[in-house]
Amino acid sequence: MPASAQCGSASWYALTSKTASGERMNPAAMTAAHRSLPFGSKMIVTNQRNGKSVVVRINDRGPFIKGRVIDLSKAAAQKLGFIKSGHTKICMTSTS
Repeated sequence: MPASAQCGSASWYALTSKTASGERMNPAAMTAAHRSLPFGSKMIVTNQRNGKSVVVRINDRGPFIKGRVIDLSKAAAQKLGFIKSGHTKICMTSTS
C-alpha cells in the first residue's frame, strides 16, 4: 500500500448546503469530505467488505465523528454498496 493510503471507517451524507470549498453539495456527484486533504484531491476509495472502488474528489471538510476517515456523497456510497448500512470499512489512496 502506498504511503498516502489510509484505511478506516467511512459514512455518507447528502446535504444540499454549501461545502467547505464553497461549492454546493451535490448528492449525485462523486465527492467526499476529508479533514486534511487539499480540495480537488482525487482519491480511490475501496469498500473492504465487497471490493468495489470509486474515485471521489475532495470538496468538503469532515467527518467529525471519531474513527471515521472520510464522508462520501450518496452517489459514491451507492456505487460502493453501503447506502443501507450507512457506513463501511474502506481503504483509500491517491489517484496520482
